[in-house]
Amino acid sequence: MSLSEDPELQPILLGLFLSMYLVTVLGNLLIILAVSSDSHLHTPMYFFLSNLSLAYIGFISTTVPKMLVNIQTQSRAISYVGCLTQMSFILIFGCMDDMLLTVMAYDRYVAICHPLQYSIIMNPHLCVFLVLMSLFFSLLESQIHNLIALYFTYFKDMEISNFFCQPSQVLSLVCFDTFTKNTVMYIVGAIYGFLPVLGIFSSYYKIVSSILRIPSSGGKYKAFSTCGSHLSVVCLFYGTAIGVYLASAVSHSPRKTTVFSVMYTVVTPMLNPFIYNLRNKDIKTSLKKLWSRST
Repeated sequence: MSLSEDPELQPILLGLFLSMYLVTVLGNLLIILAVSSDSHLHTPMYFFLSNLSLAYIGFISTTVPKMLVNIQTQSRAISYVGCLTQMSFILIFGCMDDMLLTVMAYDRYVAICHPLQYSIIMNPHLCVFLVLMSLFFSLLESQIHNLIALYFTYFKDMEISNFFCQPSQVLSLVCFDTFTKNTVMYIVGAIYGFLPVLGIFSSYYKIVSSILRIPSSGGKYKAFSTCGSHLSVVCLFYGTAIGVYLASAVSHSPRKTTVFSVMYTVVTPMLNPFIYNLRNKDIKTSLKKLWSRST
């Protein structure tokens, strides 16, 4: 489904989403470059942040370039293989965002609640293991959806009520058995939605309990400031994800679903570098060093 049927809006939409895509890719690449080039940022928190930025680049690159081609060519068609491929990468990178945000919450919990043991607990081997496990679970979720889509009837000439192959809508098209479809959605939702959110809430519950025991207000502010950027990204990511789910499950309005999908797949990745650059002194300092070095 196109974002708008109005021919006069097509050039505006093309320019708008191309600009947002370039800003997202360049902004997240700057975070990766800043972390990799500054030895002071070679810590678990920034290691996870650079992987999150990489996942956001992959996430937005799965949907927006195809949408831009559709706007330019005035064609909304996508092949069967292309649809399943797009769905696979959306699930991989979307789940990676989900898992990495949970891992980053655990990292903040260890840093605030167990500061003396932080370097021992969050050692390089554990950090790499957590990222690899996030990738493994992302690939697993993608393969579950693909196997279901391939198991059921081959479909063609069907319309997806979104500007990309949204997994839940593809599942609705290929899976005529409501019980099977609902069972898969509930299981996947519990594993990849409820459990990560529970992990984040548990981490922040312990973080807040620990911070409230700090006697000085300055100490409390400093502890809270280390979590502010991550918490902002978490609220943005899950807020838009819940919006997409509610819009598709409750309202049954394609336009509302599309609006929340744009927020989820385009706006959230774009705002990630702004949130971390504006609120994080270390990232800003590293970027200033890079700029002065290049000039």
